[in-house]
Order: sequence, then structure tokens, then C-alpha cells
Amino acid sequence: MAMDRGDFTARLSAAAIDHGFACVGIAPASAAPLAGGRLRQWLADGRHGDMIWMAETADRRVSPTALWPEVRSVIMLGTSYAPGLDPLRHAERPDLATVSVYALGSDYHDSIKRRLKALAGWMVKAAPAELKVFVDTAAVMEKPLAEAAGLGWQGKHTNLVHREHGSWLFLGAIYTTLDLTPSVPAVDHCGSCDRCQVACPTDAFPAPYQLDARRCISYLTIEHKGPIPHEFRRAIGNRIYGCDDCLAVCPWNKFAAAARDIAYAPRAELVAPALADLLALNDGDFRTVFAGSPVKRIGRDRFIRNVLVAAGNSGDVALRAPVEALLDDPAAVVRGAAVWAWRQLGGPVDPSRLAAEADAAVAGEWS
Repeated sequence: MAMDRGDFTARLSAAAIDHGFACVGIAPASAAPLAGGRLRQWLADGRHGDMIWMAETADRRVSPTALWPEVRSVIMLGTSYAPGLDPLRHAERPDLATVSVYALGSDYHDSIKRRLKALAGWMVKAAPAELKVFVDTAAVMEKPLAEAAGLGWQGKHTNLVHREHGSWLFLGAIYTTLDLTPSVPAVDHCGSCDRCQVACPTDAFPAPYQLDARRCISYLTIEHKGPIPHEFRRAIGNRIYGCDDCLAVCPWNKFAAAARDIAYAPRAELVAPALADLLALNDGDFRTVFAGSPVKRIGRDRFIRNVLVAAGNSGDVALRAPVEALLDDPAAVVRGAAVWAWRQLGGPVDPSRLAAEADAAVAGEWS
């Protein structure tokens, strides 16, 4: 007997909620036909910066069928991580570090993948068919597909906006060979609002609905591996991992209730971390503190680089001692950031360290 698509869609939606997802929608595999062209233009403009994998996987990203020719339908799922605290609460506390809301709790990749696999298991029993599950490490255009599946629209900050959950959604996808009834695509409700554009500290939006990752604080503190360009250091402020400014000011977030999922509850040590404490972390300490956290993936050296930039911006001379201790760090990216922070806090040029410095970039920070 042929599957009743309407009945299965209703059961799928209920099962998705039972498995911990906040919203679900379905798009045909042919959805978001313009996304591929926009991606190629973004790459051609160099706006992906150091994210080489975006260019390397572009051919597979342009459409679901490019990644898996047999796919007929894409099931997009969202999980709310809406914060119960103000993402901008440390804006006037330069002695404290700010970590992006999504990284305050456990790594969402693990929890979302578990839920996707569990829901996929339910699907196979309910309507046997081939399927594949993806979080955001795969070559999948999650946001355009989520828009096509009716979960929300890509706002002027390029992130998805949901009418109920605001800007705070983790996305997952299930590709299937089932031919399912598609949801009604979402409609853009940004209107004339430009709060996200105005809020960006580094002017990372060349135009509404466009992002130059090379200027984005999230990119600079997470994806960028080398020294943070001088032109952005002051604007980074005390943000040591990611940035929520463009999301936090979105008016649609007034409808978002704080997520109750324990997996995304903020860790006590990350709610208001002191820069002085973070500067003291060695590699072992870093791994221990951030075990199971998204922060762990950037490694201790990049993390300390970020904290040093925040320290240099703090104006707190009490941080000179922990900064000075990092002037001889084995990692050049740490030493360079330490020199900059040291100089910003009024530390004098050390001719002996400059003479002994073998890394040109670090020597340049001294001079």
C-alpha cells in the first residue's frame, strides 16, 4: 500500500518534537536553486577567508543532489539554544571575557547528531527508505534549505530567523529518498530593520544579506589561524570566542523563550570568566576546562591569542603580569598577541626579546 504522505508528515513532525527538536520542515531536493550561485560568488570574492574547505567542497554544496544524487526530500530540523542571559551583558566589563552563547554549554555537534540518528531510526521503521543525517560539518547549505523548508528566513545578518525562536537555532538535516510533501517556504520579515547591520563592531556586512567572513569576529576568533589583523583588534573588545552582537539585537528574539535543554545550559566557569584566569591556562588546563565544549576545537594557542587581544583592550594594568608571562610562549601566535597586549597596557619595549625573536611577525609587534 502506498504511503500516505500527509499522514507520515504529521507523524514525522510529532516524532521530531519527541526527539528534542524545536521545529521541523521539509523541502524538495531541488529547493534553494539560487544558493549555489550565491556561494560561488561569495567564494570568488574571497569572503570565505581561510576557510579553504568551503571552496574545496563547493561542488557538493550547490545542491542536495550534488552531494547525494538519490535524495528526493530534505528534512530540516532546528533546536533552540535561546539564552536565558543577556548575550551583551559583559559589554561594559572589560575584565571579563565574552564567549558566544552557542559555546557556553556542551558541543551541539554531538547532541544534534545523536538526535538526528535517533529520529532517522524512527523513520526507517515507519517508512523504510535510504537516508543520511548531517550536522554543519557536512557540505550542506543548511540555512537556504531551512528557509525553503519553512523554518525561518535568512535575515540581513545572513543567519536564520524563526518567528518563535528568533536567531537561536542549531540546524540539522536528514536527506531521504522518500518523496515527501514539502512545507511552505518561509517569508522574509526583516522589513526596513537594520539593527544587525549597525551593531556589527567590524562592519562585516558589505550590504544587507551579505557577510564578509574576513571581517567577522566569529571568523577571526574561531576560524582564523594566524595573528588577528591590527585593524580589528580594538573592535573585538573582550570577545574571545565568537560574537553574538548581530543576533542579540534582532527584534525577533523578544519572542524566544530561554531554551530548557540541559545540553546547552551555560557552564558556570564560562558565564563570567576573568581574563586573568584564562591567561594562566596551559595546554593541559585548556583541554580540561573545555572538554566537551565547542571552544576546545580551536586549541589552546588560538584561544590564548584571543584572550590576549581582550587583555590588551581591557586597559587593566593588573593584567600586565599574566601577559608578561606569555611574552616567551613557545607559540609565535601567542607571543605576538602577548607583545601587542603588553604594549597596549603600557609595557616597555624589551630590546633583548626583540633581538632574540626569530619570528618576523612577532618582531614586528615589538617594533
